[in-house]
Amino acid sequence: MNLIHKIKESELFKITSLNSVSVLLKVFIGLITSKVIAEYVGPSGMALVGNFRNFIASIESFTTLGFQNGIVKFIAEKKDDNSSLSAVFSTLFFTVIIISVFFGIGLFLFSDSLNQLIFGNKYDFQIVFKVLAFFLPLSISSNFLISVVNGFGLYSGVIYISIISSFIGLVLTVLLITNYGVYGALLSIVLAPIFIFFVGYYFANTKYKIKDNIFFKNFDVQIIKNFGNYFVMVLISGIFGQLLQIAIRNNLINNCGIDSAGFWEAMTRISSYYLLFINTLISLYFYPKLVVAKNNEESKNVVWEFYKKVIPFFVLGLIAVFFLREFIVNLLYNKEFEEVSNLFFWQIIGDIFKTLSWILALQFFVKTMTKPFVISDLLSMLALLGLSYLFISLFGIQGVVLAYAFNYFLYFIAMSIYFRKIIFS
Repeated sequence: MNLIHKIKESELFKITSLNSVSVLLKVFIGLITSKVIAEYVGPSGMALVGNFRNFIASIESFTTLGFQNGIVKFIAEKKDDNSSLSAVFSTLFFTVIIISVFFGIGLFLFSDSLNQLIFGNKYDFQIVFKVLAFFLPLSISSNFLISVVNGFGLYSGVIYISIISSFIGLVLTVLLITNYGVYGALLSIVLAPIFIFFVGYYFANTKYKIKDNIFFKNFDVQIIKNFGNYFVMVLISGIFGQLLQIAIRNNLINNCGIDSAGFWEAMTRISSYYLLFINTLISLYFYPKLVVAKNNEESKNVVWEFYKKVIPFFVLGLIAVFFLREFIVNLLYNKEFEEVSNLFFWQIIGDIFKTLSWILALQFFVKTMTKPFVISDLLSMLALLGLSYLFISLFGIQGVVLAYAFNYFLYFIAMSIYFRKIIFS
């Protein structure tokens, strides 16, 4: 009984419990969203939505300068130094606003070229790029506010923002898709962050009075330089990584047809649902602990806590997902998506190795190891691109998930060797 009581009272259990509720709600909402997308736009529309999501993610990565991880680390170290916090927040806030405004102008002016690049010549969705251009500053600011909430360790606040965001996305998606089809699906991706901005502001303001501490007079160019390493890291993973997904999806379209690209996007969405649990748990609990770890021994304890207390349950959950794959596909989509059930095995294998790698790769951000991060990430992305092109030509749509699994197996081996002193010290 004492053991059960200790588990219930542990910080990890409390965060995991609330996080589990958040993930279950997001999965439930995702179920409804996926069903609506499947019914109204089909596999081809799913592929187009996937390309646009990747494009927006790359834009957000560039305009935010990778400050998210930097803010979490900075607040964890200097949360009691209000003057330093004000300088950092003011500098980053005005920087991303200025960049997003200029980026928005570019999106508006080159909407036709971007439409052809992302959707091809058969589709005309220029208007969604123009809407994105207009609301980009609010969208980027919402990411800034969520980072502030996370940095102050308001775990429940981050989770509540996630839950509220999911409901907002659901309402927008259902309303817009049922009335405007694919166009509505794309538009819902653009509009959801606008509402999230106000939710994020409310939670951030409960801990740190935003309007009383962010002033242009506190702008400091040196701070931008100090956060430069984070920008380089996100430039690689956040931008090139998203463009890589678009390239692989377009290759699938060219070799196997747009429906096959839609099947892969459907599989990726399912994967993202169960990876939500791991991703948010790492961000909320394990990353801040790694930030304050003083040496390799303390870092090792955090890594092995993750491997011992999280991974076994995660793998068991994935085994259940595999055996329930046909039921899951029918639940989330419709008969048009039956092919997706054949993609689960290698996708799940890849997700396991990806998760094992995540906790190790965090050391790059914790210790600001820019050069090794850039090299390892570039090599991983080039390997994934090359393997995808090769395996798709050999095995068709199965090749894309096979390449994913093989790539993350190699990445996990590489991370284990590079951080062997932390794992085995």
